[in-house]
Amino acid sequence: MTELTLGLLRKAVESSAAAFRCRRRLQPAGGEGDKVFPPTFAGAVYAIERRRVPGRDEPVTCVLLDSVQSQANRMELALQEAVDASRLKVPLLMVDFSKQDPTGDIEADEKAGRFIDPVGRVTSLQVPHRLADAILRDSELDGVLFRKSDRGKALNTVSLANATPLFDLCPTALVFGMWDSTGPKGGLGPKFERALVSEIVGMGAEWQEDYRARGVRRDPLETRAAVKVIKAADKSWTVAEPTAKGATQPSRVNHSSVPFDSRNSGVTIEYAEQVTTLSLVCLRRLRFPLNGAGRPEVDAAARTALAALGLCAATLAFESGVDLRSRCLLWPDGAMQWELLDRPGTAPATYSLSGDAAVKLLDGAIEAAREAKLPWTEEPIVLEPSQELVKLVRLSQLEATKEESDGSK
Repeated sequence: MTELTLGLLRKAVESSAAAFRCRRRLQPAGGEGDKVFPPTFAGAVYAIERRRVPGRDEPVTCVLLDSVQSQANRMELALQEAVDASRLKVPLLMVDFSKQDPTGDIEADEKAGRFIDPVGRVTSLQVPHRLADAILRDSELDGVLFRKSDRGKALNTVSLANATPLFDLCPTALVFGMWDSTGPKGGLGPKFERALVSEIVGMGAEWQEDYRARGVRRDPLETRAAVKVIKAADKSWTVAEPTAKGATQPSRVNHSSVPFDSRNSGVTIEYAEQVTTLSLVCLRRLRFPLNGAGRPEVDAAARTALAALGLCAATLAFESGVDLRSRCLLWPDGAMQWELLDRPGTAPATYSLSGDAAVKLLDGAIEAAREAKLPWTEEPIVLEPSQELVKLVRLSQLEATKEESDGSK
């Protein structure tokens, strides 16, 4: 199989090719017929639908195993891990909360108003709304709120006809999509559709609707509800005297056997299918003017770099494994292959792309973009959280410490 090279990628971007796609079949890691557990939504229900499947006369019952949004997050995480491992460099904004992180001295941390749980650093690859996220909006660059800084104001000028500022600050927003709905223009803020879309669906799903999983997580100490305790404000406790007021069961301090009762039975499937598409049509809508002037060769270099970024993100995520959640580890039936939808009526050309080759492909595309004078900031732009954002996080953590576990987790 031919390996996808930078020359082939640029040719595809500059041609009328529609997309790259990758379709993979997967099975539970435990083998065919083993249960998998889909994500649950409001009301603790699965996302079930009927789909038309090639080769089947009737629609097939399917269950969503990983959504488009979740897949995008996994791909961004793969890029973040590659950045952390110094495998590649991409433009990043980083909010540094580390000055507020706890030192371990509880009294000193409380006096200094530090966090209870460390936050560390959060990047534009980790926040949910990419460059338009409220965490970035409510942080400061050189003492100025980011959106009011010179770098942040550039976001107010972006559009399909002027994607250069986004390419410089957060190119993943052009790959995975973004809507600046909380900026100064509100709902009229710029929108960029997803060029890279991926989803994992379980085909031929079967489950028991009236299923109830019941049991007990046994306490090895065999504590009894008849022995009462007194809880203190600092989370400590003492055994209560028989006549003590305010006494409660040991389960309130997490000492007990815990019964559980769950409606989620998991599902069995014939197979799972992951479908990933990278739309070259979507990328061709983007323009990248420099100094107010546009040039076709600059547009082509930027689009090629974005295509390489998307392919790299997807490939690195594929190679990191498909462990979606507890009891939902999937294993692909075969090697990953990318197909190029080039000319209608002709069979798609098929290409291989390993993680290392994808990183090399991206490096070459970035170098070509730089030669075209496009900006590509390798060092993170570091922001400081505003005082109000720090206060919001700290008070939220304090509230979380007051919440008592009901023993169901």
